[in-house]
Amino acid sequence: MGSESELASLSEESGDLVRSRRMFARCRISFLPAPAAAILLGLGSSANAQAIPWTNGEFASPWNAQKIFEPSSLPDRTDPENREEIPPEDTPVKNRQQPGYEPIGIRSGSWMFNPSLTAGTFYDSNVFSSNTTQRSDIAAVIEPTLRAHSLWGRHGLDLKLNAQSTAYSQFSSLNQTNASLKGNGWLDITKDTMLLGSFQIAHLNEGVGTLTSPANAISPTPYNLMSGDVTLRKEFNRLTTSIGFRTDSYDYGSTRAQDGTVISQDARDGQIYSLHSRIDYAISSTLGWFGGVEGNQRDIRGTPGHTLDSQGYRALSGITIGLSNLITGEFGAGYVQQRFDDPSIGMVEGPSYRARLTWRPTRLLDVHFNAEQLVTQTSDTSATGVLANAVQLGLDYELRRNVIVSLAGGYENDRFFGQFRRDHVLTSDTRVKYLVNRFSAVSAYYRYTKRDSDVPVFTFDKHLVGMNVTAQF
Repeated sequence: MGSESELASLSEESGDLVRSRRMFARCRISFLPAPAAAILLGLGSSANAQAIPWTNGEFASPWNAQKIFEPSSLPDRTDPENREEIPPEDTPVKNRQQPGYEPIGIRSGSWMFNPSLTAGTFYDSNVFSSNTTQRSDIAAVIEPTLRAHSLWGRHGLDLKLNAQSTAYSQFSSLNQTNASLKGNGWLDITKDTMLLGSFQIAHLNEGVGTLTSPANAISPTPYNLMSGDVTLRKEFNRLTTSIGFRTDSYDYGSTRAQDGTVISQDARDGQIYSLHSRIDYAISSTLGWFGGVEGNQRDIRGTPGHTLDSQGYRALSGITIGLSNLITGEFGAGYVQQRFDDPSIGMVEGPSYRARLTWRPTRLLDVHFNAEQLVTQTSDTSATGVLANAVQLGLDYELRRNVIVSLAGGYENDRFFGQFRRDHVLTSDTRVKYLVNRFSAVSAYYRYTKRDSDVPVFTFDKHLVGMNVTAQF
């Protein structure tokens, strides 16, 4: 993490994409992460100032029902009673847990607890993400985490409680502390019907230099988040359908400008309500079709005479491929529209496409390719529209059973609505993860970000170098 890191993204997304895989009754369930993996990758990831963040993995069934625009794996059509545990060498390189390196955990009745503690440090060459006031600093990070998940034969609940504190050596205005409690749960109604639920209660911060942070801010923007999602998922042989409802409530605090004045972000307070649905059809064991649509109502406070309320939708449809463990991917196209009540903002709309491909030439190497276009906002609670096109290429290599090397690079073009601004973003990322044993791990990372903008105040580049040590049980 650097000062530009959007800690909300780290807590809400990076950790949730790195997950262990288990068998429960009749299907594979994709869980929240083991603490070590989540923290190692989380602390090594700076939040992205770009509109399309780097994707870290696939959402296996059934959780793609709640993440309907994320890739999903093809269903396993074999007899649920005869399925075997997936061996580590057949899981994604970055996520796999080799025997002897997985956390032990503390069992209490029908619950398993996994505590962990990570301490790290990093160097940021441009803590304010500025092209005029470039200042470097060293920071320390500490993050305790406790994960608890049920061991019931049917149904399940997975909880994660964590806190994260970052302290800078020179620029104390950048210091920040996050705290979060989130969970996933599922209820097996019948053999083919499942009720999914998720929630999060958190105090988070938006990092300086992100798209949503004020341009002249010198401290993170704190906010409180409460969110929840309930989704009903039903299987009909080859056809899988889902429908769900999600709500998110934001309460923003204030940040400070370079001249010491307070920048209030109360205008971004509000609630977002979403109704979503997804359909997957397995044409064969190697080919599938999917369609997803989400409609939203955003009730955002705004400022006097300038409401930020809006209504919109996003729809995407395409094909899913899975050629054994060699090639997996998803290709889709669709449309997105957001209509603002304020006529000065109007309507933001346009086509959307997505291509995501993973090639595994060997069991030691995963190559990822992502290309995506979408029309979005710089945040859920802002009114600035962005047409973003991104191309990303990365690889994960298992140097040894307990050493993973990851390389990634990307280019993004952002065109902004309502202002004469176009940005070009280049990123590169290198990280090494070393699992000492099942009780400890070490990771190191280097990230470079360069943003060139037509509006000079948003142009910057930065280098981020860090290291973390994790103790887990």
